[in-house]
Order: sequence, then C-alpha cells, then structure tokens
Amino acid sequence: MTAEPPPAKHLDLPPHTVDAFHRGDFWLVQPSDSGHRAGMDALMLAAAVPGTFAGRLADFGAGAGAAGLAVASRCRQAKVQLVELTTDMARFAEATLAYPGNASLRERASVLVADVGLSGKARTEAGLADASLDFVIMNPPFNPAHHRPTPDALKRQAHVMEDGLFESWLRSAAAMVKPRGGLAIIARPEQLAAILTALEGRFGKAEIVPVHPRADAAAIRIIVRAVRASRAPLTLCPPLVLRDPGDSFSQRADDISNGRASLFGD
Repeated sequence: MTAEPPPAKHLDLPPHTVDAFHRGDFWLVQPSDSGHRAGMDALMLAAAVPGTFAGRLADFGAGAGAAGLAVASRCRQAKVQLVELTTDMARFAEATLAYPGNASLRERASVLVADVGLSGKARTEAGLADASLDFVIMNPPFNPAHHRPTPDALKRQAHVMEDGLFESWLRSAAAMVKPRGGLAIIARPEQLAAILTALEGRFGKAEIVPVHPRADAAAIRIIVRAVRASRAPLTLCPPLVLRDPGDSFSQRADDISNGRASLFGD
C-alpha cells in the first residue's frame, strides 16, 4: 500500500490517511489513529467472490469500505453496498467513495448505515431488504473481549465480538441473499464450529480455506464460502500460505492482495 495526501474536502474528518489498494485501482480514506484500519483480511475476504461475479453484493461491517471496493475493483459488473453500523466509520466510507481516485467505482457503490444484526421488520425498515442480494461478504468483529483490549471505543466496536454475533449476522445474510446466492466470511479458526452451526439450514456447499502465516505455522484465519439453500457437502480446500521461507509474500498471497486472483480459483 502507498499513501497520498488527503484532498481538502476531507479535512473535517478525524486524523486519517488515504491509502492505495490493488496497486492504485482504488483508494481508502481511513482513520489513522482510531477505529479499524483495513489490511490483508479485507483483501482475502474480497477474493472469495468469483471473478465473474456481476450481481448485487453487500459488505456487512464494511468500515471504510475496503472489502466491498476490492470486489468492485476486481468484478467490473458488481454493484456493492457498504453496510456499516457506526456513523463515524460510515463517514470514512462516504469519504472513500467521494475520493477522486475512486471515480470509476463510485456509480456501482453506496453506503448504508444499518445494524445487520436486526431481524424481521426492523431489518427491512433499516434498508436491508429480503432476497435483495446475490452475495454477502462479512468481516465481523471476531476478537474475544479479553483479546488485545483497547481504550479506543471505535476500534473496540470494530474488533470485539458480541455473544450470538455469527447467528445474527448469518440469519440476516440468509434472509437477504437470493436462493443460490453466495456468502463469504473471514474469522478465526476456533470460530469454525459456531459458523457452521449458524450456516446449518441456511447455506450449504461450504468451502473452507485455512490461512497460514507460513507453511510450518498453524492457521490464523479461516475463510468460509457457502451457497444459499444448497445441500452440497462441505469441502476443505488447500490452504493459503501468506509468506515464503524468506519472509516475503508468497506469489499467491501477493496476487490475492493486489486483485489479480480469486481465493477459490474462480
């Protein structure tokens, strides 16, 4: 990632940076000293979407918009809705869409401030309509409350999981995604059981990619992709290894981080 000074019209935001992703194909306006800053997790999640995807996609818990815009950057016919709960982070997402370097993506992206954990009529009234999407991606707050505590309230909300989060987010995804539509989620390996439980009866054909920092190290992330209303069995896919023995990005990780490859080869 590289950085460029922010445009003047964004100076009313809290301290922030403007960072290039996909080798400058899109830019992210994001907080520099509070809230969540996007990185490899968002790019791996976006790479779970097939390169041929051309429908309507929502990025749940979008933050400043990294994962959703990474999809729009790679899938040129995709329309993306960035769904964010906090108004502070939604302001960064709006600033991201307004940034001149994102002009080519702006007409295919929008921001919605909403709680994806809502259900029934409340969810619909918040703008999260049933059967309105072809795909949902989500990078939920998946850290336990005791993990790396921070006094920053905005960062804590972006990182710390609430009880029942996977159930409520996947319930909403199941309501909003059309039959045969897709879902992708990134989380910690120890959360796989909770995710599979929440998928049951809603999504099938789950494909799981474990992400390892190095070939000889345990996985630090899992990425799960599934299909709405499918009954196909689960598949454990080959792992993504982030770094080679010389501690450089592996070729596959570099291709994924720069929008040149799909995580699942499609």
